[in-house]
Amino acid sequence: MHITLKSMSLLLSYPSEELQEAIGDIALAIEAEGMLSQPVRDGLAPLFEDLASLDIYDLQERYVGLFDRSRSLSLNLFEHVHGESRDRGGAMVDLLETYREAGFEPDTSELPDHLPVLLEFLAMRPLADAREVLQDAAHILEALRLRLGKRESAYGAVFAALLEFAGAGADDAAVAELLAREEDDPNDLAALDAVWEESEVTFGPDPNAGCPQVRDMLANMDTPINPAPGAAPAAAE
Repeated sequence: MHITLKSMSLLLSYPSEELQEAIGDIALAIEAEGMLSQPVRDGLAPLFEDLASLDIYDLQERYVGLFDRSRSLSLNLFEHVHGESRDRGGAMVDLLETYREAGFEPDTSELPDHLPVLLEFLAMRPLADAREVLQDAAHILEALRLRLGKRESAYGAVFAALLEFAGAGADDAAVAELLAREEDDPNDLAALDAVWEESEVTFGPDPNAGCPQVRDMLANMDTPINPAPGAAPAAAE
């Protein structure tokens, strides 16, 4: 298992008291694995401190305000590729099948493209495969990093860590295209309700659905892992 990716999955999950108690161990595990440079590890320190010391309800409210009330900061990756188009449903089915073929059954109510779920899956993949998938998503990760930086959020350091782990920079034009999209205001609840009142994403089978970027992400995950008999890692809450 790639402890660093598992740790990033936990750090991007909804804050819990269990996560707070584990922050010290997570920081030590990331350092011990040695996949991140010292500057990037140092950049994670403010998030570690916040998660370990702030009131759990404040942490949860902050998390919801960032990632659940703002589509421009959504942790559902296909949101940034498809929005609510019909292609998203087919891409979601393909991704879920990729998980299952590799012996990974997400134990969560989150969608398959939820970044913490994907990271937990990638933590069990060969290093080269995990890096290729992160490289395919690098423009999304970089856009999220920059947007979180504008909000002075400590969570931006997680995306900096993922980009370094990927080992390749994001395409500037693709990042600029994402950043050109208007950001929603998490405090404008009426506007947010109007935005989210759209058609439900359907999961009808369509093996050819999705844009080339998404199909490339899936293609890089087509070699099954070999989990222990009867074992299937559970995704983070």
